[in-house]
Amino acid sequence: MMSSDDPPASTPFQSVQASFSKFQRQYQQTLDRWTPHVLQRWLSTLGLLAVFMLRIVLSQGWYIVCYGLAIYLLNLLLAFLQPKFDPSLQDDLLADEIEEGGSEETPTLPSQRDDEFRPFVRRLPEWQFWLSATRATLISILCTTSEMFDVPVYWPILVIYFCVLFALTMRRQIQHMIKYKYIPFDIGRKARYGGSK
Repeated sequence: MMSSDDPPASTPFQSVQASFSKFQRQYQQTLDRWTPHVLQRWLSTLGLLAVFMLRIVLSQGWYIVCYGLAIYLLNLLLAFLQPKFDPSLQDDLLADEIEEGGSEETPTLPSQRDDEFRPFVRRLPEWQFWLSATRATLISILCTTSEMFDVPVYWPILVIYFCVLFALTMRRQIQHMIKYKYIPFDIGRKARYGGSK
């Protein structure tokens, strides 16, 4: 007989759940260790992209997978370059409110050099951009191991279409940056406090 001090027998579901939670903790610890190493993270992702491109060029296949990865990375880049609080959306909301009979004297965000400082907050933080790009590249490399994803397609059309799409979206993004006067990168001298000159 079982005494009351013995632990209850674990079910297979509980053991799988415990293993999964242990794996999740180890995965999160690994990601936490990589967080401060920005340059090394991006170099490893570029290395994965180089391996993927080498695989595509040498095998002369999986162009659809490559095109899908390129479109996904372009979407990530656009989200990385855009502000979290889009000023054009705020202008549209203000215009809608005025059309509905609202007052024109609503407070707006500072837009002049003399107004208060507003830091640039990205819609997609750098960490999430890197993590999503790395995951997508790893998934794309895994997709190149299956013949199911090797759809025959005339690849120059995909390259031309992607280049046109990239040029149009980046032109629109640059015009947006110029119109609302924001720069998504830290350019210039950084102030250092408490250090020797």
